[in-house]
Amino acid sequence: MSKQSTQIARMLWLAGFFASNILISTALAQSTAQSPAAGSKPPVAAARTPYRPDHFAGRAGMYYRLVWGIESLSVKWAESGEMIRFSYHVLDTNKAKVLNDKKNEPSLIDPQAGVSLVVPALEQVGQLRQSATPKAGMSYWMAFSNSGRRVKRGDRVDIVIGQFRANGLVVE
Repeated sequence: MSKQSTQIARMLWLAGFFASNILISTALAQSTAQSPAAGSKPPVAAARTPYRPDHFAGRAGMYYRLVWGIESLSVKWAESGEMIRFSYHVLDTNKAKVLNDKKNEPSLIDPQAGVSLVVPALEQVGQLRQSATPKAGMSYWMAFSNSGRRVKRGDRVDIVIGQFRANGLVVE
């Protein structure tokens, strides 16, 4: 065999190899996409998306749901770090009332930075928090002033609102 015919034979062999892999992977994808056989259980869809993990999936999540009637607590760096936004989703309006009560002054405590942030009150707007009676199924928020950007992303902070206390929330 000449050198040229050997190279052509190798290229044909590689082309056949890749073509067979494509056909096999296509056939496997189609067979797994078909409906399950009679008597077998259909695949179960995930309850939550893997891209946004539930930070309080265990005992902490159960505690906030049962005692305070809220879930999906989050603390986020906002406005280029000048504000820290705390938000939550209400499940039980009676239990969550304490978080929206105007009499309770909220504070965000960062032990690493040694600061306690407050919700600022603006002349025309008032406090940067929602204080209406909470409704089940709604999300609420409040913004803490972070002048000097002492609280950083990744810090673990505590939120205190009256009797409510959430410890070790990570600033996103």
